[in-house]
Amino acid sequence: MKKPRTPLPVVGNPNDPDGLLVWSRRYIEHQQVRNYSNETIRLTEIGLRMFIAWAEDRSLGRPTQITRPIIESFQRWLFYRRKPNGKPLAVSSQRLSLQKLVGFFRFLARQNVILSNPAADLEMPKMEKRLPKAVLSEKEIEKVLALPDLTDPVELRDRAIMEVLYSTGIRRHELRGMRPEDVDYGRETVFVRLGKGKKDRVVPIGERALHWVTRYLEESRPQLIMLPDDGFLWTSERGTVVSLDWLTRRMREYIIASDCGKTGGCHAFRHSMATHMLEAGCDIRHLQEFLGHVDMSTTAIYTRVSVRRLKAVHEQFHPVSKLSPRLTTSSAPTSPDRTSQPLAEQLLATLEAESEEDDAMATSNLGSPV
Repeated sequence: MKKPRTPLPVVGNPNDPDGLLVWSRRYIEHQQVRNYSNETIRLTEIGLRMFIAWAEDRSLGRPTQITRPIIESFQRWLFYRRKPNGKPLAVSSQRLSLQKLVGFFRFLARQNVILSNPAADLEMPKMEKRLPKAVLSEKEIEKVLALPDLTDPVELRDRAIMEVLYSTGIRRHELRGMRPEDVDYGRETVFVRLGKGKKDRVVPIGERALHWVTRYLEESRPQLIMLPDDGFLWTSERGTVVSLDWLTRRMREYIIASDCGKTGGCHAFRHSMATHMLEAGCDIRHLQEFLGHVDMSTTAIYTRVSVRRLKAVHEQFHPVSKLSPRLTTSSAPTSPDRTSQPLAEQLLATLEAESEEDDAMATSNLGSPV
């Protein structure tokens, strides 16, 4: 059975009904009642725990003690804070922590706990518009995919996971939430349950990835699953669903082991899939639909396309949509036209921001939920 997580020491005063800790718990309950996603609640807990610990070190235990200068002091602390590896917090991680704080104090103001929100109109760190750094070439992807020992049920599972990540471009929490019935072999699609923003969507999946999912279900999963079956598709060595942090670590291990000189986790496959399809000439609007970025401000006039059309686009532009990957020619890849180039850069920059947020929360030592 899965070992329960060891709780960290409580930060803040749990016996003070007007303290930051007690009100943070009320705020979390407020989000739960309003059906916020588990990921949003988890990140809120992490961000508030960090602020409460920081405030406690400065003898600040109640919301009424928090002023605008104190919030700005916390923002400077985030900027200068270093993770155990000596690196600063990513800008996206700093922004996320501050955004959770803004929401918390907005809630307190509405509950008349404080007269006004000290975090209102806080100037956020400016996001850098960087392109994804963990993009693998098609040859490098094939090298990574060839690493697992297919006689080992655990590594056969890993191969199937990598094939699905690269074929569909789904996020790691979307992959973790997959169930066997979400894969439609006839239509060659995957039903994504409660993706980002708690939205369902359907994405195409290639023949090759389906082949590996089938092998995993027939040869690997029966050896890994622990009864009673929890119903999730991807099973860990303990017989339960794989964890998000494990997915990141495992994928990073394979990429590093490929000796391609690059690193990255689950997002590396998502980045690479998007880049390869863009280079092959895929319409940016279709790619946004694959990735679940339909609400990007740069494409407000975008009209949703049918799953059938997406499947046709996937088969045309994805390097390994079929069982046998397409042959790479010596000609240069097709680039998006000039009118779509800014949209392509915006999409790739959004992917990089996603990755930084994901990795920062996975690797930073921020503590457990409140």
